[in-house]
Amino acid sequence: MIVARDIHKRFGTLEVLKGISLEIKKGDVIAVIGPSGSGKSTLLRCLNHLETVDRGSIEIEGETLVSTAADGVCRYAPDAAIQRICRKMGMVFQQFNLFPHLTVMQNLIEAPMTVKGMSREAIVPKAEALLHKVGLFEKRDVYPSRLSGGQKQRVAIARALAMEPDIMLFDEPTSALDPELVGEVLRTIRQLAEEHMTMLVVTHEMAFAREVSTRTIFMDEGEIVEARPPAELFADPQHQRTRAFLEHML
Repeated sequence: MIVARDIHKRFGTLEVLKGISLEIKKGDVIAVIGPSGSGKSTLLRCLNHLETVDRGSIEIEGETLVSTAADGVCRYAPDAAIQRICRKMGMVFQQFNLFPHLTVMQNLIEAPMTVKGMSREAIVPKAEALLHKVGLFEKRDVYPSRLSGGQKQRVAIARALAMEPDIMLFDEPTSALDPELVGEVLRTIRQLAEEHMTMLVVTHEMAFAREVSTRTIFMDEGEIVEARPPAELFADPQHQRTRAFLEHML
Protein backbone atom coordinates (compact mmCIF):
# COMPACT_ATOMS: atom_id res chain seq x y z
CA MET A 1 0.00 0.00 0.00
CA ILE A 2 2.88 2.35 0.84
CA VAL A 3 6.55 1.97 -0.04
CA ALA A 4 8.87 4.73 1.15
CA ARG A 5 12.60 4.55 0.46
CA ASP A 6 15.41 6.65 1.94
CA ILE A 7 13.24 9.66 2.84
CA HIS A 8 15.22 12.76 3.81
CA LYS A 9 13.68 16.02 4.96
CA ARG A 10 15.25 19.22 6.25
CA PHE A 11 13.80 22.38 7.71
CA GLY A 12 16.63 24.84 7.13
CA THR A 13 19.72 23.37 8.81
CA LEU A 14 17.66 20.89 10.89
CA GLU A 15 17.58 17.40 9.38
CA VAL A 16 14.24 15.98 10.55
CA LEU A 17 14.15 12.70 8.56
CA LYS A 18 17.45 10.90 7.98
CA GLY A 19 16.83 8.18 5.41
CA ILE A 20 13.52 6.65 6.48
CA SER A 21 12.41 3.48 4.66
CA LEU A 22 9.03 1.90 5.31
CA GLU A 23 6.67 -0.66 3.75
CA ILE A 24 3.00 -0.95 4.66
CA LYS A 25 0.90 -3.82 3.34
CA LYS A 26 -2.87 -4.03 3.02
CA GLY A 27 -4.50 -4.45 6.43
CA ASP A 28 -1.39 -3.42 8.38
CA VAL A 29 -1.92 -1.27 11.47
CA ILE A 30 1.40 0.46 12.06
CA ALA A 31 1.88 2.38 15.31
CA VAL A 32 4.69 4.94 15.26
CA ILE A 33 6.02 5.82 18.71
CA GLY A 34 8.95 7.91 19.90
CA PRO A 35 9.85 11.12 21.72
CA SER A 36 8.59 14.50 20.59
CA GLY A 37 10.70 15.95 17.80
CA SER A 38 11.73 12.55 16.43
CA GLY A 39 10.14 13.17 13.00
CA LYS A 40 6.98 11.07 13.37
CA SER A 41 4.49 13.74 12.27
CA THR A 42 6.80 14.98 9.52
CA LEU A 43 6.94 11.44 8.10
CA LEU A 44 3.13 11.34 7.88
CA ARG A 45 3.00 14.78 6.28
CA CYS A 46 5.56 13.70 3.66
CA LEU A 47 3.56 10.59 2.79
CA ASN A 48 0.47 12.61 1.87
CA HIS A 49 2.34 15.59 0.35
CA LEU A 50 1.62 18.12 3.09
CA GLU A 51 5.43 18.41 3.12
CA THR A 52 7.80 17.77 0.23
CA VAL A 53 10.83 15.52 0.67
CA ASP A 54 14.41 16.49 -0.16
CA ARG A 55 15.42 13.00 -1.26
CA GLY A 56 13.91 9.55 -1.56
CA SER A 57 10.91 7.88 -3.17
CA ILE A 58 7.30 7.27 -2.14
CA GLU A 59 4.87 4.92 -3.86
CA ILE A 60 1.20 4.69 -2.89
CA GLU A 61 -0.56 1.54 -4.15
CA GLY A 62 2.03 1.16 -6.90
CA GLU A 63 1.85 4.78 -8.11
CA THR A 64 4.92 6.99 -7.74
CA LEU A 65 4.29 10.15 -5.75
CA VAL A 66 7.95 11.22 -5.76
CA SER A 67 11.25 9.71 -6.86
CA THR A 68 14.87 10.81 -6.82
CA ALA A 69 16.88 10.43 -10.00
CA ALA A 70 20.53 9.42 -10.25
CA ASP A 71 21.44 13.11 -10.41
CA GLY A 72 19.98 13.55 -6.91
CA VAL A 73 17.06 15.67 -8.10
CA CYS A 74 13.70 14.97 -6.44
CA ARG A 75 10.83 14.78 -8.93
CA TYR A 76 7.15 14.73 -7.98
CA ALA A 77 4.33 13.42 -10.14
CA PRO A 78 2.23 16.02 -12.01
CA ASP A 79 -0.27 17.92 -9.88
CA ALA A 80 -3.30 16.00 -11.16
CA ALA A 81 -1.60 12.69 -10.36
CA ILE A 82 -0.59 13.93 -6.89
CA GLN A 83 -4.20 14.82 -6.13
CA ARG A 84 -5.42 11.43 -7.32
CA ILE A 85 -2.74 9.53 -5.37
CA CYS A 86 -3.28 11.51 -2.17
CA ARG A 87 -7.04 10.88 -2.31
CA LYS A 88 -6.23 7.25 -1.54
CA MET A 89 -5.24 8.41 1.97
CA GLY A 90 -7.36 9.94 4.70
CA MET A 91 -5.65 12.11 7.32
CA VAL A 92 -6.74 12.83 10.88
CA PHE A 93 -4.88 15.58 12.74
CA GLN A 94 -4.23 16.40 16.40
CA GLN A 95 -6.41 19.51 16.28
CA PHE A 96 -9.44 18.07 14.41
CA ASN A 97 -9.42 20.82 11.72
CA LEU A 98 -13.21 20.76 11.33
CA PHE A 99 -14.87 23.63 9.47
CA PRO A 100 -16.39 25.69 12.33
CA HIS A 101 -19.06 27.31 10.12
CA LEU A 102 -20.42 23.94 8.91
CA THR A 103 -22.56 21.44 10.83
CA VAL A 104 -21.29 17.93 11.50
CA MET A 105 -23.16 16.59 8.44
CA GLN A 106 -21.92 19.45 6.24
CA ASN A 107 -18.34 18.73 7.37
CA LEU A 108 -18.73 15.14 6.16
CA ILE A 109 -20.31 15.83 2.77
CA GLU A 110 -18.28 18.91 1.73
CA ALA A 111 -15.19 17.14 0.33
CA PRO A 112 -17.01 14.26 -1.45
CA MET A 113 -19.22 16.83 -3.20
CA THR A 114 -16.52 19.39 -4.10
CA VAL A 115 -13.52 17.10 -4.67
CA LYS A 116 -15.15 13.92 -5.99
CA GLY A 117 -18.20 15.57 -7.57
CA MET A 118 -20.66 13.32 -5.74
CA SER A 119 -24.29 14.40 -5.52
CA ARG A 120 -25.78 15.30 -2.15
CA GLU A 121 -28.25 12.44 -2.58
CA ALA A 122 -25.41 9.96 -3.06
CA ILE A 123 -23.20 11.07 -0.17
CA VAL A 124 -25.74 11.84 2.60
CA PRO A 125 -26.71 8.17 3.25
CA LYS A 126 -23.00 7.25 3.43
CA ALA A 127 -22.34 10.15 5.78
CA GLU A 128 -25.25 9.09 7.98
CA ALA A 129 -23.88 5.55 8.13
CA LEU A 130 -20.46 6.90 9.15
CA LEU A 131 -22.01 9.02 11.91
CA HIS A 132 -23.79 5.92 13.20
CA LYS A 133 -20.44 4.11 13.05
CA VAL A 134 -18.70 6.69 15.26
CA GLY A 135 -21.72 7.02 17.54
CA LEU A 136 -22.61 10.61 16.63
CA PHE A 137 -25.67 10.41 14.37
CA GLU A 138 -27.69 12.50 16.82
CA LYS A 139 -25.12 15.32 16.42
CA ARG A 140 -25.52 15.57 12.63
CA ASP A 141 -26.99 19.12 12.70
CA VAL A 142 -24.74 20.45 15.49
CA TYR A 143 -21.85 22.86 14.89
CA PRO A 144 -18.33 21.81 16.04
CA SER A 145 -18.28 24.45 18.80
CA ARG A 146 -20.99 22.45 20.62
CA LEU A 147 -18.98 19.21 20.62
CA SER A 148 -16.46 17.84 23.11
CA GLY A 149 -12.91 17.23 21.93
CA GLY A 150 -13.52 13.49 21.66
CA GLN A 151 -16.67 14.08 19.61
CA LYS A 152 -14.81 16.49 17.31
CA GLN A 153 -12.11 13.91 16.69
CA ARG A 154 -14.65 11.19 15.93
CA VAL A 155 -16.32 13.56 13.45
CA ALA A 156 -12.88 14.19 11.92
CA ILE A 157 -12.39 10.42 11.52
CA ALA A 158 -15.84 10.07 9.91
CA ARG A 159 -15.04 13.00 7.60
CA ALA A 160 -11.82 11.34 6.44
CA LEU A 161 -13.67 8.04 5.88
CA ALA A 162 -16.35 9.83 3.81
CA MET A 163 -13.74 10.16 1.04
CA GLU A 164 -13.49 6.34 1.02
CA PRO A 165 -9.69 6.18 1.39
CA ASP A 166 -7.75 2.93 1.20
CA ILE A 167 -5.28 4.09 3.87
CA MET A 168 -5.83 6.14 7.03
CA LEU A 169 -3.09 8.29 8.56
CA PHE A 170 -3.51 9.45 12.17
CA ASP A 171 -1.22 12.15 13.57
CA GLU A 172 -1.42 11.81 17.37
CA PRO A 173 -5.24 11.77 17.25
CA THR A 174 -5.65 11.81 21.04
CA SER A 175 -2.88 14.21 22.13
CA ALA A 176 -5.19 17.27 22.26
CA LEU A 177 -7.86 15.47 24.30
CA ASP A 178 -8.59 15.38 28.00
CA PRO A 179 -7.66 11.93 29.40
CA GLU A 180 -11.29 10.87 29.91
CA LEU A 181 -12.04 11.46 26.20
CA VAL A 182 -9.11 9.46 24.81
CA GLY A 183 -10.86 6.10 25.10
CA GLU A 184 -13.79 6.97 22.83
CA VAL A 185 -11.45 7.97 19.98
CA LEU A 186 -9.22 4.92 20.43
CA ARG A 187 -12.32 2.69 20.35
CA THR A 188 -13.21 4.12 16.95
CA ILE A 189 -9.69 3.50 15.62
CA ARG A 190 -9.70 0.01 17.15
CA GLN A 191 -12.96 -0.72 15.30
CA LEU A 192 -11.32 0.30 12.01
CA ALA A 193 -8.42 -2.05 12.80
CA GLU A 194 -10.88 -4.90 13.34
CA GLU A 195 -12.33 -4.10 9.90
CA HIS A 196 -8.79 -4.43 8.44
CA MET A 197 -8.41 -0.80 7.43
CA THR A 198 -4.78 -0.10 6.53
CA MET A 199 -3.56 2.48 9.04
CA LEU A 200 -0.46 4.38 10.10
CA VAL A 201 -0.97 5.84 13.59
CA VAL A 202 1.46 8.21 15.29
CA THR A 203 0.59 7.87 18.96
CA HIS A 204 1.72 8.36 22.55
CA GLU A 205 -0.78 5.73 23.74
CA MET A 206 1.49 2.79 24.48
CA ALA A 207 -1.29 0.38 25.46
CA PHE A 208 -3.06 1.09 22.18
CA ALA A 209 0.16 0.52 20.19
CA ARG A 210 0.80 -2.74 22.03
CA GLU A 211 -2.73 -4.12 21.69
CA VAL A 212 -3.88 -2.93 18.27
CA SER A 213 -0.89 -2.52 15.96
CA THR A 214 0.42 -5.33 13.77
CA ARG A 215 3.84 -3.65 13.84
CA THR A 216 5.25 -0.94 16.10
CA ILE A 217 7.89 1.46 14.85
CA PHE A 218 10.10 3.34 17.29
CA MET A 219 11.52 6.56 15.85
CA ASP A 220 14.15 8.79 17.42
CA GLU A 221 16.16 11.70 16.01
CA GLY A 222 14.79 11.27 12.50
CA GLU A 223 15.52 7.56 12.20
CA ILE A 224 13.62 4.30 12.56
CA VAL A 225 15.44 2.63 15.44
CA GLU A 226 13.27 -0.50 15.65
CA ALA A 227 10.28 -1.87 13.73
CA ARG A 228 8.90 -5.13 15.13
CA PRO A 229 5.67 -6.86 16.18
CA PRO A 230 4.47 -5.07 19.32
CA ALA A 231 4.68 -8.16 21.54
CA GLU A 232 8.40 -8.37 20.76
CA LEU A 233 9.23 -4.67 20.84
CA PHE A 234 7.51 -3.98 24.17
CA ALA A 235 8.72 -7.17 25.87
CA ASP A 236 12.30 -7.17 24.61
CA PRO A 237 13.43 -3.92 22.96
CA GLN A 238 16.72 -4.45 21.12
CA HIS A 239 18.11 -0.92 21.33
CA GLN A 240 19.04 1.15 24.36
CA ARG A 241 17.15 4.16 22.97
CA THR A 242 13.96 2.07 22.71
CA ARG A 243 14.43 0.69 26.23
CA ALA A 244 14.96 4.15 27.69
CA PHE A 245 11.88 5.54 25.94
CA LEU A 246 9.62 2.67 27.04
CA GLU A 247 10.88 2.84 30.63
CA HIS A 248 9.97 6.53 30.64
CA MET A 249 6.54 6.00 29.03
CA LEU A 250 5.54 2.86 30.94
